[in-house]
Amino acid sequence: MLDTIGVLAARLVVGGGMAAHGVQKAFGWFEGPGPAGAAGFLETLGFKPGPQFATAASASEIGSGVLIALGAGGPIGPALMIATMIIAQASVHAKNGFFAQKGGIELGTLYGVAALGFATGGYGDASVDHALGLDKKLSHPVLSTLAIAGAIAGAYYVLSQRDFSPPDGTLATPTIAGSRNGEVAPANPAPAAG
Repeated sequence: MLDTIGVLAARLVVGGGMAAHGVQKAFGWFEGPGPAGAAGFLETLGFKPGPQFATAASASEIGSGVLIALGAGGPIGPALMIATMIIAQASVHAKNGFFAQKGGIELGTLYGVAALGFATGGYGDASVDHALGLDKKLSHPVLSTLAIAGAIAGAYYVLSQRDFSPPDGTLATPTIAGSRNGEVAPANPAPAAG
């Protein structure tokens, strides 16, 4: 009984937290950026076109959170959360080290490891999967392994698609030593008038 309550509490906090993070992007709730803000931010990270990536990110966060909170779909929700956390940590947080107060990977790692625990250990007796008699079938090690492997491969594929080219309609001017505003400086500059 106590283990059921513990797993349920963990699912509600982890799943609810991730779903809330997704609705910040999707709808601007809970002081979130909303779809336009999320799209703009994702474009600065090289995820172009931003609106499509923002929609995919928010759908993955909401979907994974709801599935985990309900305890439904076996390893599908955890796999989505793992993929989302890999992408977020690699593109935003890894450069800041581990700890959350410095913008590091700490929180994303906790979400990812919790998701891994649900994918491999199941959702417990107080879950939709258990109520429907699907918990044993959906927690099969082969299914969990395939879902996790797919999540990792999918995350790295998304990361490989990042585009850092300048926005359409703009030209990038390379910075060359001795030049200013794209004009080459004279070889022998005239002495300053003094």
